Amino acid sequence: MSTLRTGTRFGLAVLRALLRGGFLYRSGHLPPAGHHVPDAFTGVGVAAAADPAHDDLQLEHLARLGVRRVRIDFTYGDADGPAGRLCPKLAAAGYRINLHLLQPFDEARRMPGPDAAERWRSFLADTLDRYGTLADIVEITSTVNRRRWAGYRLEGLLDAWRIAHDEVRRRGLTLAGPSITDFEPIYNVGLLSLLRDCGQLPDIHTDNLFAERAIRPERWDHKILGRRLAPLIRFNLVKKARLLARIGAQAGVPRLVSPAAFWTLPRIERRLPDSEQKQADYLTRYFVLCAASGALEHAGWGPLACHREGLIDDGAQPYPALERITHYASVTGPEYRPRPAFHALAAFNRLIPGSIYRGRLNHGQELEVHAFENGTRQIHVVWTTNARAAALPDLYDTAALATVRIFDRDGGELSGTPALETRLATLAVTEKPLYLAWPADQAPAVSPAAAPLPGLAVHAHGGGLHYYYRDAAWHGMVRAADGPQADALIHALHPEHVGGPREADTLRHARNAIWTLPDPRNPAARLAVKQPVKHHLHKKLLDRLKPSKARRSWNGACELLRRGLGSAAPVAWFEQRSGRDLTLNWYTCEYVTGQTSVGQLFSAYARGEQAHAGLAAQTVYAQLAAFLLRMHGRGIFFRDLSGGNILVKPAAPGELEFALIDTARIRLYPQGVPLRRRLSDLARACHKLHPEGREAFMALYLQGLGRRFTPLQRAGFAFYDLKAALKRRLRGTALYRKLKR
Repeated sequence: MSTLRTGTRFGLAVLRALLRGGFLYRSGHLPPAGHHVPDAFTGVGVAAAADPAHDDLQLEHLARLGVRRVRIDFTYGDADGPAGRLCPKLAAAGYRINLHLLQPFDEARRMPGPDAAERWRSFLADTLDRYGTLADIVEITSTVNRRRWAGYRLEGLLDAWRIAHDEVRRRGLTLAGPSITDFEPIYNVGLLSLLRDCGQLPDIHTDNLFAERAIRPERWDHKILGRRLAPLIRFNLVKKARLLARIGAQAGVPRLVSPAAFWTLPRIERRLPDSEQKQADYLTRYFVLCAASGALEHAGWGPLACHREGLIDDGAQPYPALERITHYASVTGPEYRPRPAFHALAAFNRLIPGSIYRGRLNHGQELEVHAFENGTRQIHVVWTTNARAAALPDLYDTAALATVRIFDRDGGELSGTPALETRLATLAVTEKPLYLAWPADQAPAVSPAAAPLPGLAVHAHGGGLHYYYRDAAWHGMVRAADGPQADALIHALHPEHVGGPREADTLRHARNAIWTLPDPRNPAARLAVKQPVKHHLHKKLLDRLKPSKARRSWNGACELLRRGLGSAAPVAWFEQRSGRDLTLNWYTCEYVTGQTSVGQLFSAYARGEQAHAGLAAQTVYAQLAAFLLRMHGRGIFFRDLSGGNILVKPAAPGELEFALIDTARIRLYPQGVPLRRRLSDLARACHKLHPEGREAFMALYLQGLGRRFTPLQRAGFAFYDLKAALKRRLRGTALYRKLKR
């Protein structure tokens, strides 16, 4: 009956909040301006190792990181172990300690049993007597809305909290909890209501406030009411933090803290490579948004050192059975390698804490400009959402750009050196945040029309920076290491200089002209340039509604590389600004040599060869199937997947490396590509392959989806073969040649 009564009270509290509109916050997604970001705004989790040498390593890295707060987990037996050794060292070094006390999982499951309760009280009393005075706050319990992690039923949790509340209050310490994880506000409402009724409220309300971890931190959360309603209810990170703060204040706990959040590298890698770079991007964006919300007293990262999600990679080790968000028990080593996220958080700590938040200065959801002010300078943190790019001259006027200092995500200064200033004002903003700094007496405004460049994708982590060029007649973008290199590329590839193909350098001259020219970055290398020459009549009409072919080729290559799929590295695109002439656009990429096309291989296998160019048929089938499964699984519908557009070369022993070219027709899907679209791609790829090879290849591909090659699918492939044969015949007719002009 007791459990039923407690559960009923919990449910009634949630129902009352729902009926009173307690989960609504009409303007909550907009960060308020004018609040102070605390000096000790960020924190990080630390854990001890059996080897005391790790203590000094962690203290050294904490000093470099610039955090003021640390969170250390204690459970049964830790006071006499490595954690008990590390805690006084952290206090002596001046860190504000969040002493996080939790029951072991099996003990939590036994609550509210008298023996388990007595062991919990004894642990609390002993730990608080020994270490309580070192703690800034004492946090109790962990991830209580995840029973599979924490182990608690509702009655057991309340009994554990009652005991902890008594012990912490008896010693006059600051109590924090109940450590809900992620955004599930029914737990915040229900638990805080029960604790208020019992007179056991904490001093600080804690919620491990994760955001859209694998996609982007500023995204509307589609997990609440679905993708279609997400833009209507507008639950972003800012709104989540502000709503939780309001829920806590209404219950009588106005202080809100997010003790831990992180992005695991495997989670990011489900969608994108460059996981360590993406983790660093997301970390900066996350902490800026947390600071902008004005709702959090401080926000913490999860583990300082951990191979899966830490700011430092301490070596691959088996992941513990219990998630580190619940219990960060130990570090292992033997070596510490700071990841990009470490440097990103260090840069944030140098630039943002202690400032006044002046507001978000732009509108729209694909570009973020957040302004902070301290005693010496104005700082804007600027980024786009994933794969988008914006031009600085579209955000700020010439006077503002003349005096700006620009720092990259990791705190490195991009401005202030003659080598970069020649092209600094055309630097593109990408998903990798930039810090723009002006003297304190300047108030740079952002253009009301500020927005990402339309119809453009970039691969922010493909090496170098992106520079946007615009004059009266032309515009485009180059990817370069620095300003002088960007100038050299613009001079060589600008439409007024690039010229046309010379016969000796021409690779193809049909609907598109493709030729090579010297790479101004490296005299020993060459670049490949592609320019459309002819358009069919229907293309002349339809293509006016799309970005130019050059820009689409750039976008396709960037999206492939973003998803960890091979393509010739894009270098530049340029086009006529008016768009009147569909042939006046140029796409430039690095010229790839020493590769064989899959079309050549499949033709050879169809002639009866078991191997060609040193590549055995079965090896090619297996590894190409795996590559295309990865491509389709990451949302790429290629739409022109002929064998000639798939290049292959040997890589590591026994491994093949694939690269895709002619990327202008790519279409993207948010999840995997539907099967019907996949088969459309594969019918093109298999066109030159003989029936036995086709059966072998398709069996391998469909096996990866848990499917078989059906008669209906074979008929679809045969229909494509027939269509291709008819097209070849038509090409020889006078009517076709007339229509082609």
